[in-house]
Amino acid sequence: MTTPDSGTAPVAAPPDPMWPEPFEVRQVARETGDTFTLTLVPKVGSQPHPFAPGQFNMLYVFGVGEVPISISGDPDRPELLVHTIRAVGATTRALQKLKRGDQVGVRGPFGTRWPVDQAHGQDIVLVAGGIGLAPIRPVVYHVLRHRALYGRVVLLYGARTPHDILYARELRDWRGRFDAEVEVTVDRATIEWQGGVGVVTKLIQRSPFDPSSAVAMICGPEVMIRFASLALEKRGMTTASIHVSMERNMKCAVGLCGHCQLGPHFVCKDGPVFRYERIEPLFGLREV
Repeated sequence: MTTPDSGTAPVAAPPDPMWPEPFEVRQVARETGDTFTLTLVPKVGSQPHPFAPGQFNMLYVFGVGEVPISISGDPDRPELLVHTIRAVGATTRALQKLKRGDQVGVRGPFGTRWPVDQAHGQDIVLVAGGIGLAPIRPVVYHVLRHRALYGRVVLLYGARTPHDILYARELRDWRGRFDAEVEVTVDRATIEWQGGVGVVTKLIQRSPFDPSSAVAMICGPEVMIRFASLALEKRGMTTASIHVSMERNMKCAVGLCGHCQLGPHFVCKDGPVFRYERIEPLFGLREV
């Protein structure tokens, strides 16, 4: 920071992530029966909201409450702040009812990030289950935009039914690029479904990646994370090369309230992205 008479304009301090910034609703788009994507833009005169893949924001609905939501937009387009949300409580249902032009308070970004920069030159294996594709989507955007920096790119996605698939149009577009392997499977098929049926972890066995030179990133239900990690280990990957995002019940974003405690870790402060070797022992404990 320079003094007023130094002849140089002072450098603006970055926004405080603990202070809610007002954002305006640009769009509320339905994804599935209970899931929607909320696109926000800064209020006039406000700055964009840069973030790294894997981080989350605290979204505040005035008069209702605040909720932590992973960022699911493009990190190279911070002027559009995108979150995909499942309506399961009072605050998320209030977010679902917002209209274009309504205002939302945003705190953040918080949390650790996916290791996209450390993975240069390596194969990328992305495994997502259900709404777990939302925190993975910024990685897909980044890797495909900077495609020459990475080896093979594999995206494996599983949903309960075809009606629960997120971002169906984008999944088709990513598959159509021919420089990424995209596989989608469902637990229960419908009559019109022509794709794979079965749990997403089964796709790992035949996926085209080199386990000796690959980085895996997983997000979804904890049971899926556990079995996906085991399947990757059977392929020859080490736990140090596997990263997972833990979507636990976060409340405060600073490790104070204890709602998201995972053994000695607080997901909001120490995560949500963890190297799997750090938390692998906790997956075998019923109390955690």
